[in-house]
Amino acid sequence: MYNRSLKTNIAVQLSVLLFMAMMLTAFVMVILMQKALVSSEMSKGYAFLSGISANEKIPFPSKNAITSSNFLNDSGLMLDDIGFSCVLLMDENQDLIYSKGKNRKMIGELEAITRLTIQSGKKTTRFMGSTWWGAWRQGQDMIISTPIIREGKVIGGGSVAVSLTGTYDILKQTEYVLLIYIFINTIVFTFIGFYRISKTTVKPLQRLLKRAEAYQDDNEMFFLSENEESEFNKLSKALNRMLQHIAEDKEKLQDAVVSLEKANFELKRAQKDIIRAEKLASAGRLSAGIAHEIGNPIGIITGYLELLKREDISNDDKLDFILRTEAEIKRIDSIIRQLLDLSRPSVDDVKAVAVHAIIEDAVGASRFHPLMSEIELDLRLSAEQDCVKGDPGQLRQVFLNLMINAADAIVSSKNVSKGKISIVSRVQKTVNRDSKKDMDMLIIDYIDNGSGISTGNLINIFDPFFTTKGPGKGTGLGLSVCFMIVEAMGGNIKATSKEGEGATFTVCLPLSAGEGLDNV
Repeated sequence: MYNRSLKTNIAVQLSVLLFMAMMLTAFVMVILMQKALVSSEMSKGYAFLSGISANEKIPFPSKNAITSSNFLNDSGLMLDDIGFSCVLLMDENQDLIYSKGKNRKMIGELEAITRLTIQSGKKTTRFMGSTWWGAWRQGQDMIISTPIIREGKVIGGGSVAVSLTGTYDILKQTEYVLLIYIFINTIVFTFIGFYRISKTTVKPLQRLLKRAEAYQDDNEMFFLSENEESEFNKLSKALNRMLQHIAEDKEKLQDAVVSLEKANFELKRAQKDIIRAEKLASAGRLSAGIAHEIGNPIGIITGYLELLKREDISNDDKLDFILRTEAEIKRIDSIIRQLLDLSRPSVDDVKAVAVHAIIEDAVGASRFHPLMSEIELDLRLSAEQDCVKGDPGQLRQVFLNLMINAADAIVSSKNVSKGKISIVSRVQKTVNRDSKKDMDMLIIDYIDNGSGISTGNLINIFDPFFTTKGPGKGTGLGLSVCFMIVEAMGGNIKATSKEGEGATFTVCLPLSAGEGLDNV
């Protein structure tokens, strides 16, 4: 289809160009021919009038001296043979001495022009009437007027009218012949030109196209060079060089893709290691704070065991001591389980989970921390929906990190006795960044009345290893890991604060339909 379109386009363009060029040439030829024929008629008129003026044998009488018929016979004028439609002569007094012609309007025009010629003493040429010729109207008759001068003196004037109808008839016949010639030449030269152009351009292009369609990656020198040194030969060589460069770049690209895949794998593994390291750091901070919490129930258990060794207690007291011992053991087991849940590695267990349950679980684990003993916790989990898609272990890590950071901020403000952490949830319509559509988002606010965050630190708070705590008191990865986990779930986390007025950390998570909700 491409080849036929190209050939047709070449044939049409070539025929149009040839036709236009020949039409322009024919137009110029006809215009020049018209000028030549008109000039010939004009020269004939001037020659006739000049002959009267120059030939002294021809008497030039006044109106009173001789009649028009005698003058015509004496001068030997044969108007019909010469081909003028009208002839008019005047003497120096602008009196009519001779006129011949049937068109009275033309005679009147000749009289007016002849008088002007006698007065000015200059030759005059004018055109009268109009007729269609070609694409525009032309003068139908040409009037030629000249003064009759003898011995340097104007003794009269003469004018002749020449009809141009015959001239236009000749030009029309010429145009007809030229059009036939142009039509035949356009067809002939179009075929000749199309054959030559097709041979030198279209066929080499077709060969290149077929080779391009049959190109395979394993072809080293695919575009074969032509025998002659032409532009298509140079194009074939250039295409071969281009394909060679493409093959080399393709190998480099494949190596780069492999390297990027490897780097991406390493990056994901490093990201998991960072999350695990921060999780272990959080577990360490909790375990250090609740060590004495485990020690207390152990001491109580030891005391009950000592009492059970005594023989002077009743069976009811023994049963009571056993039940109390069992309760303390369950308390130790609960604390250890919560630490294990926090420290165990994540296995990318993405599922539909209830966020409120995870928040309550994280709050329960943080209650054993000594920092939380004097801080008031205000849970207002009022969101109608709380089901999201995510890893429950990673979500627990996010909420626990936010709890510990809020507690640290309250302790650093030295206002522990009045410290308060509020956890508020709600559902809000938000425009999705990718689809630009409204979607339901679960909003969780962690609000504390701690020392707050300065404006300078607020813009860097989620950067890795950024911390305002002293050496050994923080890794600087907690909030960065929270940001990374929340963003991977399609949500976002942000902080608002004023120094000395507490801080608010807002976590936004996209809600899911809630089907297949898993227990966490």
